[in-house]
Amino acid sequence: MSQTLRFTLPDGTPREIEVRYALNAGYAGRDTAQVQHHVDELAELGVPAPRRIPTLYPLSVSLVSRPEVVQVAHARTSGEAEWALVVGDGPDDLLLTAACDHTDRALEVHGVAWSKQTAPDLLGDVAWPLASIEHELDQFTLRAWVRHGAEEQLIQDGTLAQLLPPAYWVKELGNLLRPGTVLLSGTIPMIAGVDQFADAWRVELTDPRGLTSRIEYAVEQLAEAWD
Repeated sequence: MSQTLRFTLPDGTPREIEVRYALNAGYAGRDTAQVQHHVDELAELGVPAPRRIPTLYPLSVSLVSRPEVVQVAHARTSGEAEWALVVGDGPDDLLLTAACDHTDRALEVHGVAWSKQTAPDLLGDVAWPLASIEHELDQFTLRAWVRHGAEEQLIQDGTLAQLLPPAYWVKELGNLLRPGTVLLSGTIPMIAGVDQFADAWRVELTDPRGLTSRIEYAVEQLAEAWD
């Protein structure tokens, strides 16, 4: 099973990659104390603590997409701003792009791995060859906005210095990063007091020169099941 995704490189060149595998990292912040604090906060909400940190969740490749509308079963779903590593023809052909991991928060309390399988991983439009930017990754900004009606609010605002770098995952995962693999990085903290259960999400990953990879989508709640 696979699907073809098209990216635009920094010089404007199009690049198509046949995506075959999907992996989601979690609890992947560099500040281990902050990560543990997050685990403890989620435990108070009923979300099971992971067996190890960081975590890794293999997903169906069918969840990797670029929909303009994400359809959900109920009102308690939300996105997460992340970066994604996309493996092209081999281990030296790596691209970096924006990502948003939309997640079912109601199902999350029963198992994070289950919740990851119920909503899409969305990828950005622009992708950078990793080798050309690896020395400046910590200067990339990562931001997300939510929209409620006509009002848009910033909900995540940070840099890639807050997350484990792609080099960590390349070393740890080895042969799991096969050609056609997409790896999502895990996310940065949300701004306190901003409602994550929104009508729409927007994510931007921006390099030090101002080039941005974007994701934008609306969230549509489906009709209730007849059961």
